[in-house]
Amino acid sequence: MRILLVEDEIKISNFIERGLKEEDYIVDAASDGEKAMFLAEINPYDLIILDIMLPHVDGITICRELRKKKINTPILMLTAKDRVRDKVKGLNSGADDYLAKPFDFEELSARISALLRRNRDDKTGILKVADLELDQLRHKVKRAGKEIPLSSKEFALLEYLMLNANHVVTRTTISEHVWHEDFDSFTNVIDVFISFLRTKIDKGSNKPLIHTIHGKGYILGEE
Repeated sequence: MRILLVEDEIKISNFIERGLKEEDYIVDAASDGEKAMFLAEINPYDLIILDIMLPHVDGITICRELRKKKINTPILMLTAKDRVRDKVKGLNSGADDYLAKPFDFEELSARISALLRRNRDDKTGILKVADLELDQLRHKVKRAGKEIPLSSKEFALLEYLMLNANHVVTRTTISEHVWHEDFDSFTNVIDVFISFLRTKIDKGSNKPLIHTIHGKGYILGEE
């Protein structure tokens, strides 16, 4: 799952980003409001962690603008302000939850999990293509009923391919959604991980699911 972290205090941002990556989230970080707005509008995030006090555009304004644009991604607000009026203002702007600084990462993690569960209450969290199943919430993958162990990066790559099943995904979009917006899509890292997935997902099956579309990218599907 991909999270946008918007925090201008570098130490706090690095602390949160490191913790989230250890829990296998893909994290994009922004240190000012303008960059946050840009990223939130062009990328499909599962959650946005949004500080209120930001350079250029504050978190309250960002939240209101995203909601006006019908971007309903769950938003968890972070701020040093803990007065009731500030909490109310944040929630009324469209935020889903509120956490005052300082906080323990354990509490932040629990709130993130709760928001993600709430956002997926109407979904099973199970992606299926042919006999391949991916459980987004439990981070488990099965093919023909047999569980397949994957690394966190392999899981993220397979999840992105399955979310875009039967559609070609380019190396650039893979690098943006699975690695990082600044990742060099011209390296062979993506090819290496595709090869890893093929070995684990398709080996031994008479119906390969991961296909290379030469000059374009990759596609996951039955044909």
